[in-house]
Amino acid sequence: MKTVVASPNAPKAVGPYSQAIKAGAFLFLAGQIPLDPASGALVDGDAAAQTRRVLDNIGAVLAAAGLSFADVVKTTVFLADLNDMAAMNQIYATYFPDPAPARATVQVARLPRDVRIEIEAIATF
Repeated sequence: MKTVVASPNAPKAVGPYSQAIKAGAFLFLAGQIPLDPASGALVDGDAAAQTRRVLDNIGAVLAAAGLSFADVVKTTVFLADLNDMAAMNQIYATYFPDPAPARATVQVARLPRDVRIEIEAIATF
């Protein structure tokens, strides 16, 4: 059984997908890019600023499910440039308590709206 989880404090899905799906004991969060949920505008700035907005969006979806960053077990980070990894890691580390979730980080050719970062996550109830 699948249940949709959505937050008004995160950007609305802009395609045929959900912000998150609860399936069994897991919450699967769609990738978030640095969109301001109030205006729908992209957050300007460097990788650190964009990472912060992405993680704030993820936090809003987690909260809608009654979860927090402590419940995240796996993330995938998509970067337009792996040279942004240090800046991303500096911000990322402030959101996740120990033990940090498992993670894959990959450089991709292009991300939606030409942003620098997208992050998806899996959490557990």
